[in-house]
Amino acid sequence: MVNLETNVDKIEKSIAEISSVADNLPGVVILHDLRDWSIAWMSNRGLMELNISLDEIRRLSAEQYYGTYFNNDDAKDYVPKILSFIAENKEGDFCTCFQQVRFSVDSEWRWHFSSTKIFLKDDEGKPLIGITMAFPIDTMHHMVAKAARLLEENNFLRKNHSRFATLSEREQEVLRLMALGKSSAETAEQLSISQFTVDTHRRNIKIKLKTSSFYDLTQYARAFDLI
Repeated sequence: MVNLETNVDKIEKSIAEISSVADNLPGVVILHDLRDWSIAWMSNRGLMELNISLDEIRRLSAEQYYGTYFNNDDAKDYVPKILSFIAENKEGDFCTCFQQVRFSVDSEWRWHFSSTKIFLKDDEGKPLIGITMAFPIDTMHHMVAKAARLLEENNFLRKNHSRFATLSEREQEVLRLMALGKSSAETAEQLSISQFTVDTHRRNIKIKLKTSSFYDLTQYARAFDLI
């Protein structure tokens, strides 16, 4: 009971420390209780955007909070990254990511850039409170388009990883050159193999990836960093 009370006191003290300056900061400030990833506190700007009170958001479980306001597709990329970062428990480090957030279930997704670090530890040195600052990205900013393309590529990668893994190293080389628009003759010359062998590789690549679409083949090459 003593340790629990000590943690509660520490959390309340950290909330008071941040709340005294949060409204003067340029982004939304969120304090996460790292024991269950629920929201311990959020700055007024964030509460206003989500149209929710501090008491209401504190009552939400982590599943309810993230399921309501965050895009699950890109969460598959950054959540493992954040969890690994917290588990490493390094002093002073921070973790950054792009996130899609919506302010209600009927609103559109909006891109945010977020940075998270461990803000408070318990008496045993374990992470207790994490602090995140989230900054909206202007919809006209070029980073929005780049983040959207990255999300699309990552989703494609997850969905098609098992198919890509069936390609041999040589087939991956041929796929890269296909995506770059090289002909069979050009590929044969560059790889120092016969054109017949190149054509065989091309046929096998299309069979293994279950597509003959140049667009799809290019997506594979881009998503798996061949080009």
